[in-house]
Amino acid sequence: MFDIGMTELLVIGIVALIVVGPKDLPGMFRTLGRFTGKVKGMAREFQKAMDDAADDAGVKDIGRDLKGMSNPKKYGLDKLNEAADSFEKWDPKKSAKAAKPRTPVDAEKRDAALQAQPEPKKDTGTAANTPLTSAKDDQA
Repeated sequence: MFDIGMTELLVIGIVALIVVGPKDLPGMFRTLGRFTGKVKGMAREFQKAMDDAADDAGVKDIGRDLKGMSNPKKYGLDKLNEAADSFEKWDPKKSAKAAKPRTPVDAEKRDAALQAQPEPKKDTGTAANTPLTSAKDDQA
């Protein structure tokens, strides 16, 4: 509270011994201790009164509501975190080995699909024959 170190307390004690005297020093420290105890009691009582006033005003209810609103489960973020965790643990090498092998029917379907696609035209033209330019632009 006051951030008084051991050396500062020693200096205060020596000054008090010189000013008050050795005869009255124990009585003074006893009185100081009682005063400190009363101040701490008053502070505790004040804190309790403030807490009671806050409870009456509904501050605890508001705090509980705010904590509930910021709960990730309310927004479904817990499921998103689970999905992210499972993605981080995913090993593509294991899933490639676990994939089912292709059957001859799958291979036949793939070959039929490849044959049904038209073959791409080979580009033998020049840049002037591209759709971005036309013959009119070349003449001008």
